[in-house]
Amino acid sequence: MSDDPAPKQPRARTRWSAVLAFGLATLLVASESSLAAFALPLVGAEFGVGATTTAWVVLAYALPLAALAIPAGRWVDQADLRAVFALSLAGVGAAGALAALAPTLWALLAARAVQGVASALYLAVYLPVVADAVRAEQRGRAMSLIQTVMMIGSIAVAPVGGVVAEAFGWRAVFVFKLPLLAALLWWGWRAIPPRRAAGPRLPAPAASALTDAVVLGGAVGLGLLAVERIGGAWPISLALGIAAAAGGAVWLRLPAAAPVVALVRRPAFGAAAAALVLVAALSGLTIVSLPYFVSEVMGRSPEVLGVAMMLFTAAAAALSPLGGLLADRFTPLAVARLGSALTALALLTMLGLDAGSGLYSLSWRMALVGAAMALFMAPVMTALLGAAPVGEEGTAGGVANLARTLGNTVGPAIAALAWAMAGSGEAGLRAGVWALAGCALAAFAVLLIARRPPMPTPAAVAGGYDRPS
Repeated sequence: MSDDPAPKQPRARTRWSAVLAFGLATLLVASESSLAAFALPLVGAEFGVGATTTAWVVLAYALPLAALAIPAGRWVDQADLRAVFALSLAGVGAAGALAALAPTLWALLAARAVQGVASALYLAVYLPVVADAVRAEQRGRAMSLIQTVMMIGSIAVAPVGGVVAEAFGWRAVFVFKLPLLAALLWWGWRAIPPRRAAGPRLPAPAASALTDAVVLGGAVGLGLLAVERIGGAWPISLALGIAAAAGGAVWLRLPAAAPVVALVRRPAFGAAAAALVLVAALSGLTIVSLPYFVSEVMGRSPEVLGVAMMLFTAAAAALSPLGGLLADRFTPLAVARLGSALTALALLTMLGLDAGSGLYSLSWRMALVGAAMALFMAPVMTALLGAAPVGEEGTAGGVANLARTLGNTVGPAIAALAWAMAGSGEAGLRAGVWALAGCALAAFAVLLIARRPPMPTPAAVAGGYDRPS
């Protein structure tokens, strides 16, 4: 079977306004998890609960976001993109308002779960929007524009969450973005091209789709909880892992699983998805390894790591357009291979950190890692879209979202395990760096052995693709 999608009619021009609107809206949706973290201490104080319980304010959002990634993507493939964009973005805002009005902790958790469902629907339109709005030879640049907007915006959004929580209370954290969401909903509705579905704009999910969502969503949710508990209550983690594996086995036997399995088995797509999991695991460096190292070994405040993270993000934002340009100029998988190899090399520079290192030593290394990862992310997303068959871009986006979530979950667990097994300190950092660099090298190996798809047709090279009406 060929890994090339069937040709579509060439798109006359790229709708850059749609790409920019979607990038800004994605920034606000993606920030929901990190912004909620600023509210946790205040939530605990108001409802009289501890840190373990308030952590569910984040988990109640994250679990449905991951669990419904693939089912949401499959549903998006049957719906009108613009309608899903509007519905999901409105749902994110409405659920945020309900969270701000929550009279009890349980009401807050329910609102956050609804927000996670809406966000899963929203993120599933990522690849379809790029496919429908952007010419084929400009997709890499479109991906890099979205990621650059998100990275630059994240530098400003993160501090704002803390300021809003301190000045106006935790409830304001969930609603201060509503005017921006409303404005972007209007902009996106005007800019994003409608996809004329064969049936209703927002079709009702079939019974088989609901079964698919429950079984696969349950398996993914249990798997994420199992990874979260590694290193703590390991018997519970093991039990959750077994239950997740059983749920996954049941899902694989469902007829609804066949198209997803067929998509992942396409060499170019499967390799790109696996590489995305492995590179996303590098989040373990910034979530676990470096915070402990900066605090316990360097004896410095969290602000030091915060400055280094800003330089990491700035470097990634600066190099992301280059990654997109190279993906359009050369084969996206080849550029992603280069990015994964450079990321592994950049990570290894972290081995030079010790107790006497300061802000400068940490910052330039973080900037190097950010720049290298920027040469991976846009190209690998471009490769995923290019390897997806026509009409399955939503499913492809769901797989990509799940892959990124799995990496962001597994990476911190790997880093924490490496830190503990090495006895913490400098040895703990080095063990984590070697483990995570191994993930990046594994991504390079996976992309290296991926079978290169056939050359595109002249019509595909000459212009982008548009969906037949």
